[in-house]
Amino acid sequence: AVAGEGSGVIYKKDGDTAYIVTNNHVISGAEKIDILLASGEKLSGELVGADTYSDIAVIKIAADKVTTIAEFANSDTIKVGETAIAIGSPLGSVYANTVTQGIISSLSRTVTSQTEDGQTISTNAIQTDVAINPGNSGGPLINIQGQVIGINSSKITSSSGVAVEGMGFAIPSNDVVQIINQLETNGKVTRPALGVQMVNLTDLSTSQLEKAGLANTDLTSGVLIVSTQPGLPADGKFEPYDVIIEIDGETIENKSDLQSELYKHQIGDTITVTYYRNNKKMTVDIKLTHSTDDLS
Repeated sequence: AVAGEGSGVIYKKDGDTAYIVTNNHVISGAEKIDILLASGEKLSGELVGADTYSDIAVIKIAADKVTTIAEFANSDTIKVGETAIAIGSPLGSVYANTVTQGIISSLSRTVTSQTEDGQTISTNAIQTDVAINPGNSGGPLINIQGQVIGINSSKITSSSGVAVEGMGFAIPSNDVVQIINQLETNGKVTRPALGVQMVNLTDLSTSQLEKAGLANTDLTSGVLIVSTQPGLPADGKFEPYDVIIEIDGETIENKSDLQSELYKHQIGDTITVTYYRNNKKMTVDIKLTHSTDDLS
């Protein structure tokens, strides 16, 4: 059997059940989940819910061996330069309960990654120079008070062939809390869907731009509509070759921008979309009535 190893945070105790948050990529595809507590005891865990897009999963275990639970900090109050500490199991259980220290290097970094099924995910992340390695994924990034400020999820090791040091990324605790609340309640996260097939304007060749009537415009970025799905919110609002450039005043340069703006909303919200049609700038209000479950 192929085994993956990662870290997690016990954040809640409710009667005889305790809840652990980790990264989705740590448990993705697992047939069974074993939890090794800091005390060295092993328990079996049961998946409560997982979310690919935010890379967060929640597992439950029997609570009788759990003595303390972690507390989440308000990640909006984190400052660049403050101390950050990671706890986890770099390279797996041989090095379980390793503690490393660094600082918060930057806030609100957009980290782009691919899921196993080829989806592009853009995550808002805290950047840190704390030493994290494979196996730290899903473990806590904590502040000097011992509160969880983020969940360590990825690092950059090389870029265009250049070796990279000290660039780790954590999902901010406020984002984590919002996701785990939905996973505990529904076992999944419900996100709104527009129902559009789209391509990045920057990915089009000159002949494709000409075909779309966009060859001699000032548009350099945006999302080109290819088609809309019948019955979904975008149906009847957009035509092929429309180019979306803003949602609620936020610039949309590519598909991941569109996805992250859209996913800030709940079902039932209305968004204002600015787009170009036949070289004319237009706006339309769209009510988000459907979820990603309705996409064909």
